[in-house]
Amino acid sequence: MRNAALSMRFLLAFVAAASPATSSAASPATSSAASPAAPSPSLPPPLWASKPDIKAFNAIEEGRLAAARKSIDAIVAEKGKRTIENTLFPYDEATRNLDSTAYLSYLMTQVAADAAYRDASTAMTRKVSAVQTDLSLNRGVYQALQALDLSHEDAATKYYVSRQLLLFRLAGVDKDDATRARLKKLSDDLTEETSAFERNISEDLRTTDADPAELKGLPQDYIDRHRPGADGKVKITTAYPDTLPALKFAESAALRRRLYETFDNRAYPKNREVLLKMAATRAEMAKLLGFSTWADLDAAPKMAGTSARVAQFLQDLAAAARPAMEREYTQLLAEKRKLEPGASEVYDFEASYLSEQVRRASFDFDSQSVRPYFPYPAVRKGILDTASKLFHVRFEPEKGAGGWDPSVETFEVWEGDQRIGRLYLDMHPRPGKFSHANMVPIFDGVAGKQLPEAALVCNFPEATATDPGLMEYSDVVTFFHEFGHLVHWILSGRQRWAGTNPLNLEQDFLEAPSQMLEEFMRSPQVLAGFAKHDKTGEVIPAGLVARMNRASAFGRGSSVSTQDALSAISHDIYSSDPATLDPDAITVGAWRKYTKLVPIPGTHFYTSFGHLAGYSSAYYTYMWDKVIAEDFASQFDRSNLLEDKASLRYRRTVLEPGGSVSANDLVKNFLGRPQDMRAFEKWLGEEFEGATPPPGK
Repeated sequence: MRNAALSMRFLLAFVAAASPATSSAASPATSSAASPAAPSPSLPPPLWASKPDIKAFNAIEEGRLAAARKSIDAIVAEKGKRTIENTLFPYDEATRNLDSTAYLSYLMTQVAADAAYRDASTAMTRKVSAVQTDLSLNRGVYQALQALDLSHEDAATKYYVSRQLLLFRLAGVDKDDATRARLKKLSDDLTEETSAFERNISEDLRTTDADPAELKGLPQDYIDRHRPGADGKVKITTAYPDTLPALKFAESAALRRRLYETFDNRAYPKNREVLLKMAATRAEMAKLLGFSTWADLDAAPKMAGTSARVAQFLQDLAAAARPAMEREYTQLLAEKRKLEPGASEVYDFEASYLSEQVRRASFDFDSQSVRPYFPYPAVRKGILDTASKLFHVRFEPEKGAGGWDPSVETFEVWEGDQRIGRLYLDMHPRPGKFSHANMVPIFDGVAGKQLPEAALVCNFPEATATDPGLMEYSDVVTFFHEFGHLVHWILSGRQRWAGTNPLNLEQDFLEAPSQMLEEFMRSPQVLAGFAKHDKTGEVIPAGLVARMNRASAFGRGSSVSTQDALSAISHDIYSSDPATLDPDAITVGAWRKYTKLVPIPGTHFYTSFGHLAGYSSAYYTYMWDKVIAEDFASQFDRSNLLEDKASLRYRRTVLEPGGSVSANDLVKNFLGRPQDMRAFEKWLGEEFEGATPPPGK
C-alpha cells in the first residue's frame, strides 16, 4: 500500500500541522533553494554507526528537545524589535530540532526489532508531540512572527511565515486560555490514539493454515518458501509477500476467502475502540476551533480547501470511473461463471484472482510470466540507475555505515562533486516492522547547515542464496513510487528554512510527484535497462511489456472506484457524529455505493486501514494527486522518457522548491495552468483502446 506514503503526517498533532491553504506568486527563481555558491554542509556519520541503545536514543532525543525549547524561550524573551535574526531564525531552528526528534522516534516505532525499543520510541513520539502542541498554542511566538517586517524578504520567506501564521490560527492560538488548555489535552490524547492505532496494525501478524494442495496456482518459488510444518499445514501470514500473491494466484477459493478474512480483521477488535476514540477526539477539536466536523477542519489547509469540495470530487471521480468499472465487473462476473455457472455476484476476496484470469484470457498475459525479470537485487539497482539518469544525481553505497538492522543499506547522494544527502533502504519484512511501504524523513535539508536524510521502509521479497526474491510488477511500481518520495526529499533539501521541506506542502499534493513516476515503469525503454530474466539474462521483450501494459490497464476503473470507496470511508467517518458513528456500516455502505463488489460478512477492514490515523479524513488525496500526476506525465515524451528535457524542468519547478511555494503554484509553474481531469480520463480509458494487444514474445 503506497503512501502509507507519508503516514508520518502524524508528526504534527493538529491539522494545522498538515499544510497551508495560502497561496504565493513565487516562481522557481524566487524559491528558497540555496544558490550554487552556498556552502555544502558536511554529512556526519550515520547515527546508527554507534549502535545507540534505548538509553542513547533517549539522550539524543532529549538533547534535541532541549535545543528546541531553548530557541522557543529565546523568541519569547526577546524585547526588541522583531527581526528575521531574533525571531524567524530561532523559530526555524526549533522547527528543525523538533522535526529531527519526531522523525527519529517515528522511524524507530516502525523498524526497531525490540518491543522495548518500540515502546521507548512511542513514548518519545508522545513527548515531542506535546512540545509541538505547546508551540502551536504559544501566543508569544505567534505574536512575534506576526510582528515581523517581511517587506524586503524573498517570496519563499513571506510564504513560510504566512503559512505558519495560518497554522497557528488553525491550531487555536487565538482562543481563550481554557479552550487552548482543552485543545492541548485533546492533542495529547490524539497522539496516544494514533500511535496505538498504527502500532496495533504493525504488531498484529496473523497466520492462516493451508493444506499444501491449496497452494495450486501459486508460483513455484512461493511454494518453495512455504513448506508444510510438522502438522502437515502450510503457514501463510498476513505479511504482504505472503498474502497478496495467494489472493492473486491461488486456485482455491476457500483458501483465498480465509486469507482475506484474516487479513481484513487485523487489529480487530482493538482498533475499533481506538478509532471511535480518535473520531471523538478529532470531532471535539474541530468544534472548539469553529468547524462543524473534523473533515471540515482537515480540508481547510489543503488544496481542496473545504470538505464540500472533497465530497464533490469523490462524486466526480465516481462518475468518471463508473463506465469502465461496470464494464470490468461484467468481465469479472463472466470469468467467475466459467467456474460457477450460476454466479450472480463477485465478492471482494475474488477480485484479484478473477482479474488475473481475465488478463490471461483476454490479454494473453500471465502476471507470473514477468516475475523472473524482476529479481529484487536487479530491481533495486534499476530503480537507482533510473532515478540517477532522470534527475542527474548518483547514489553511492556507504560501506560500513551501519543501520538499525543488518539488512539496511545506506547510500550517499551526489550531484557532480557535491554530496547532497543520504538515504537508507529497509526493504524486507521482519517481525514487529511496519507492514506496508513508506518514506520516513530523518533530517530536514537546510542550506549551509544540514543535509537531508530519509529512509524507505518497505516489505518486498528478499533475495537469498536459493531464492532470487522475484517481485510482482506492482511491487516494482510501488518501489519507484516510494523512491520518488525519497528523491523529492533529497532534491528539495537546499532550502533556506527547515520548515519549507516538502511536508510543508498541502497534504493533498504530496503523492502527486511519486504517482507521476509510476508511469515510467510502463516504459519499455526504462524497463529494458534493468528487467532481465534471472536465469537467462534475457532483457524483457518490448512485446511482453506492451501486453503487460495493456493487461495492467485492465481494472483501472475498478481500482479508481475502490480508491473512491476508501476515500469515502475516510471522509465519512470524520464527517459523522462520533456519538452515533458506526464504522462497519460506513465501510459496507461505501463499498456498495462506489463498487459492485460484495464485501464478505465478518470482516472489519477499517481496523487495519492505517490511513485513518495519519491521513484521517484525507485519503482522497491519492486520487486527487493521481489526477495531477497524469497531467504532469502528459508533459513528457513517452517515447524517450529518460532523455526528455521535461525531466530537468520538472525537477527545477516541482521537486526542488519543496514546501517554499504553494502546491497550486507548483502545478501552474510546470503545466502553465491549473490541473484538470483530461489526462486522467484518458489514462482511465486506455484499457479499452485498440482491439488486440500488440504482437510480441
